[in-house]
Amino acid sequence: MKVTIYGSGYVGLVTGACLAEVGNDVLCVDIDQGKIDQLNNGEIPIFEPGLGLVVTKNSESGRLRFTTSATEGIEHGLYQFIAVGTPPDEDGSADLQYVLSVARSIGANMSDYRILVNKSTVPVGTADKVRSAVNEELKKRNGKVEFDVVSNPEFLKEGAAIDDFMKPDRIIIGTDNPRTAELMRALYMPFNRNRDRVINMDIRSAELTKYASNAMLATKISFMNELSNLAERLGADIEKVRIGMGSDPRIGYHFIYPGCGYGGSCFPKDVQALERTAHDVEYHAELLSAVESVNKRQKQVLFNKISTHFNGDLNGKVFALWGLAFKPNTDDMREAPSRTIMEALWDKGASVKAYDPEATNEARRLYGDRADLQLCDSPEAALDNTDALVIVTEWSIFRSPDFNKIKSMLKQPVIFDGRNIYDPHMLKNLGIVHYAIGRGNQNEP
Repeated sequence: MKVTIYGSGYVGLVTGACLAEVGNDVLCVDIDQGKIDQLNNGEIPIFEPGLGLVVTKNSESGRLRFTTSATEGIEHGLYQFIAVGTPPDEDGSADLQYVLSVARSIGANMSDYRILVNKSTVPVGTADKVRSAVNEELKKRNGKVEFDVVSNPEFLKEGAAIDDFMKPDRIIIGTDNPRTAELMRALYMPFNRNRDRVINMDIRSAELTKYASNAMLATKISFMNELSNLAERLGADIEKVRIGMGSDPRIGYHFIYPGCGYGGSCFPKDVQALERTAHDVEYHAELLSAVESVNKRQKQVLFNKISTHFNGDLNGKVFALWGLAFKPNTDDMREAPSRTIMEALWDKGASVKAYDPEATNEARRLYGDRADLQLCDSPEAALDNTDALVIVTEWSIFRSPDFNKIKSMLKQPVIFDGRNIYDPHMLKNLGIVHYAIGRGNQNEP
């Protein structure tokens, strides 16, 4: 089948590569000439495990191509996937200018039946706006071309996106046309063989499902972080509480890990956008507001522990920071807790020596060259002659380090563990002061 993907960012590139992997003829369109040049030269502009292999194989076979020509894309595919960015506007709502720009281009140039598939995360009612944008362009040229609009939200986890697409939990198809539902089912048939993963619903319900899913996961994280702060004040260990809670199958263990806050391109943006959507229909979504405010506060918790330990005197101190990306197996630093922590340290006159297996280039792009940030090539290089170690991202390489070596390299044997990956009792026996999230009074005598 012929498929056009608008947007060659995270969602668009994974979608295009995986659809090509099962034999479809995919054309990816992006207005960024530099990105298209990179892709045509075999360079992948983002880090995602396994993505490079899939893109390279399908590019070499001719099933996956890249262009800046929207006209070529409109002519190419029956399926027109819109996977462009929807960044948050100043009021927290999703900015739909790129989505609607694509819709207008399709309306101005299509000559045959097309299925416009909203893959971008968009607010409820966006499909109606896309349909109106296409109809306006058709009206300008007195065109009468049939088309349908579908909501087909993505549920990709950064770091596991290829598996998520190839072996999906569910395939949501929102449409008001039974024929279009069958055409979408046919496209997804290769991913739907051992059991039926397709869930058909109306468009608005499909649009809300994506936001509701991300808001629920963010809620679980913020709830555990709220409990971790309470546990700390009560002398309880949130990790033991987590295990006790998760053993209840109604709760489960997923997304109940306390830490220094969530980040990334999805949860912060989507919670804000859903909250704004509620506001637009005159509903005060108190829980959504709380989820967001708890997360903002949680991103300060690790810095507050650092400041308290050093009695507020951070000027001239140097901190080793392990982990820049908002989560492991990605180079994405959007809304990452590391940024909040580093910027707070800099404001107090401290410096940072940071290491991340993948996000170093992204940190350099964000912050440039500055005297108070040294980006290191190894965890050990970040430790050398620093005042304390701060763990921000739970990369596997950080889970079982040589603690005696860490102790010998730090000026003071202090670890601020923002992801609770170390055993407090073991570190105490090694003579290392260990600050974790919600683990009671482990630093008291």
